[in-house]
Amino acid sequence: MNGFVAALKAEIYVALRSNSTRLLVLLPSLIVIARAVVVRLTETGQQAREALLGQEAEAVTGSNAWGHFVDSFSTGLTLLSLTLVAYAAWTFASDRDSGALRHVLIRRTSRPALVLAKLSMVYLLALCALGLMTASIGTITALLWDFGPVVEDGYELIGSAEIRAEVGLGLRLALLPLPAALAFGLLVSVCAQSATQAVTTALGITVALDIFKGVLGERAYYLYATFQPSLIDQSYLKDVSRLVRGYSDVMIDNRVLQLNEWVPLPQMLLFVVLALLFVRGKKL
Repeated sequence: MNGFVAALKAEIYVALRSNSTRLLVLLPSLIVIARAVVVRLTETGQQAREALLGQEAEAVTGSNAWGHFVDSFSTGLTLLSLTLVAYAAWTFASDRDSGALRHVLIRRTSRPALVLAKLSMVYLLALCALGLMTASIGTITALLWDFGPVVEDGYELIGSAEIRAEVGLGLRLALLPLPAALAFGLLVSVCAQSATQAVTTALGITVALDIFKGVLGERAYYLYATFQPSLIDQSYLKDVSRLVRGYSDVMIDNRVLQLNEWVPLPQMLLFVVLALLFVRGKKL
């Protein structure tokens, strides 16, 4: 498409010099680090109180690093999804409000190429934020807790190899809906009348989907939002958090896991196609 590379280079140039994009990349990592430190301080305080009261500290399966590792990813991915959806909704609409889009279009960049460049930039920011967050979570959990198998009363409930496999599957399934969520944010940005309207609409619909997915029954499994970590979490990563702590009452439906793999991608493509169609008739 005409001008895609030029438009993407312009997006990268602006992003590298923008404090807002730097904060967008850093914020999830800072939040998960702060959360882990607070959790560790809380555990230390509880142990100190038990020692002062002369109570014998009990070995708790939740003290294993794997549980905190998964919880940190749940928190980080929830925050990452919301902030990037807001950014995706803001980016196109904001440039349209300021008139910057006209200058890009004058340089022979087509409207579809501009939309794809914006979406690619959002995906690049998501990759940077995710990479930094992964490194931060791995480092802080290793410093504050010990990774290993879940052991209770001398009996190994779940081994390290099984834990790694479940964590890997949970993270992969939790990340699959993210591209669809970001494409939806950009679709709203293209359709909205202003940047403020775009951000509020995108976040409002995202939160509404989060609220209503609990009352949709099995129909919720055909929405990408059902499978991503969120404020009202129904993702497989939530089940993994219990599995790696040694809980045996977690019910796993393989059909739901298959829908988790197949539903988000077609919906992402649908949002991208709609954005490319709507931008052709949009007044810029």
